[in-house]
Amino acid sequence: MSSLPSDRVALTQPPPLRPELPDGVEPRPIAPRWKPYTAWLALVAGFGGALAGGLVLAGIGVLFGASLDNPPPAVSILSTVVQDLSLIGAAVLFASMVARPAPWQFGLRPSPAKPFLGWIVVAYVGFIGFSAAWVALLSIDQKDDLPEQLGADKSTVALLAVAFLVTVVAPIAEEVFFRGYFFGALRNWKGFWPAALITGAVFGGIHAGSAPVGYLVPLGVFGVVLCALYARTRSLYPCITLHAINNSIAFGSTQHWDWQIPVLLAVALGLIALAARAVRARFGPVASHLSPF
Repeated sequence: MSSLPSDRVALTQPPPLRPELPDGVEPRPIAPRWKPYTAWLALVAGFGGALAGGLVLAGIGVLFGASLDNPPPAVSILSTVVQDLSLIGAAVLFASMVARPAPWQFGLRPSPAKPFLGWIVVAYVGFIGFSAAWVALLSIDQKDDLPEQLGADKSTVALLAVAFLVTVVAPIAEEVFFRGYFFGALRNWKGFWPAALITGAVFGGIHAGSAPVGYLVPLGVFGVVLCALYARTRSLYPCITLHAINNSIAFGSTQHWDWQIPVLLAVALGLIALAARAVRARFGPVASHLSPF
């Protein structure tokens, strides 16, 4: 039996696993397929770590004469920082079970300026419109007292610490966990809408106790909007930016600020930009052309 010509033999062989790329072009890694159930395990681990850390800090406070019922601002603020760090740690921990964690896996990659800004405006206008209609429909007249719960009214130092926590730390930590990992893992289950709706519901629910009950539904909608923004821009930075904008305005409103709000927002976004630059400097620019979806 005669053999096939060499050119026909080549056509019958499977293609190479990775085609040759021009010099200087990095290969495009495949996004890790996080198991959907690990989203819930990470959520439990994150808040479990937060609870354990909070108890340790409360115990230390008691040793120094603090009250468990009315802890000093330092204990409340540090407990919230531990919560945010625990969420990030849980996301990284469960992501590492599939592949070595890298920023691009969580959406920490650049986005072109025009869609970046454009979709933020669209998302925020939609969220504000829904929130205004919801508040008017239910005649909600409640005040967010989270800054006071954290002790922002105790001193200028506490006020600045809470402002930094609410406008910089929380947007970064919550977006890395909820959009970067939780939503990303659930999306591998049934696609965008189930993942976005579940993520939004959980995002709204975890704010029970720190936000007025009447605002939990708008916060849930905000969580869905942020998922849509992430999916549309393929970057977590627009989500972090919009989260920081919303928190800056909300925090300033609780303090009855006017001109201080844009100052707070500018400082928060500047610090977030520095954090993004630090990530890029540490892990390199290769993430700029990668997408987790």
